[in-house]
Amino acid sequence: MDPTVAPMLNEPETEPSSWWGWWPSWRPTSMSRLKSTEAKILSRIQNDLWSRYVTLPNQDRIWTLTLTNKTARKAAEHAPKKTPLVMVHGFGGGVGLWIRNLDALSGSRPVHAFDLLGFGRSSRPGFPTDAALAEEQFVKSIELWRECVGLENMILLGHSLGGYLATSYAIQHPSRVTHLILVDPWGFPERHQPGVENPDRQGPDVVKRPPLPRWVKVLASVVSLFNPLAVIRAAGPWGPGLVNRFRPDFKRKFEELFDDDTMTQYIYHCNAQNPSGEVGFRAMSESLGWAKRPMLQRVHLLPPSMPLTLLYGARSWVDSASGEQVAKIRGRTATRTVMIDDASHHVYADKPEDFNRVVRNICNLVD
Repeated sequence: MDPTVAPMLNEPETEPSSWWGWWPSWRPTSMSRLKSTEAKILSRIQNDLWSRYVTLPNQDRIWTLTLTNKTARKAAEHAPKKTPLVMVHGFGGGVGLWIRNLDALSGSRPVHAFDLLGFGRSSRPGFPTDAALAEEQFVKSIELWRECVGLENMILLGHSLGGYLATSYAIQHPSRVTHLILVDPWGFPERHQPGVENPDRQGPDVVKRPPLPRWVKVLASVVSLFNPLAVIRAAGPWGPGLVNRFRPDFKRKFEELFDDDTMTQYIYHCNAQNPSGEVGFRAMSESLGWAKRPMLQRVHLLPPSMPLTLLYGARSWVDSASGEQVAKIRGRTATRTVMIDDASHHVYADKPEDFNRVVRNICNLVD
């Protein structure tokens, strides 16, 4: 076993010390509860699953899932190895949110999913308040994770904040990314950019975007003063109910798998811990919808030969016009934009069959 990989028996059952640590009974959460809720979610996986902590050289630990298919693995013994798919979740999420995708996407190649530094079950270190430095800390942790896992290259997929960080990673480490897939990526448009600022604008070549959902507006009003999800922690014993109230869609998205509050409980436990990743996100953002360092200003730094696919939900609050601008900047030969009908921001959960089919097709084109 790789010495950088810690076995599950050595997982810590308590969260790191923080300002919140003195008030444990106020919030009905713990890393142990997060672990239990996640285990219930992952029990639905049919393929071979290896879950463990990957310890980085600086001792930060990245919670990691690796999935393989027995049939595909046997076939691979007599064929070239296929490029692994690496999946990076969005703000406030974790590996459990990929539950409707992991089996389908690991049918023919290895799939890795990990909790971003500061989120989920990964370590929650301090983050700088400078936007560039916070972004670099996230990106560096992804590269150190890749080195520890031993991946030479990968198909890199990122959702929302994960899409922003995946793009930054691909700019800095282009030789490691064979195809970049961005799913409703956050942080691309410039705040005052004409034609992108108003999500309800209309035109012959523009899809009208729906108004911002209530939970986005609430978080947007909070983020300028506090960490974005501070209200969940401040609510104490009412926190789980608050998540159910503002995010009932998460229960609906996964109701075919769970007929209870498993998924909203998972979201709560992911975000009721020490707000480490939130601090990094807040440093990088002007408000919930805008990045201090918009990715459209840097997307030209991606190698022209690197294939890039952008997936958007047709009903998402994220503006797909940025994807069209990326295609104009990079050239349409290397960039493709795909719109998935009847899907909101969480494309992978709203329309998992369509999402999985698109991603599988991309992977099959790679090898």
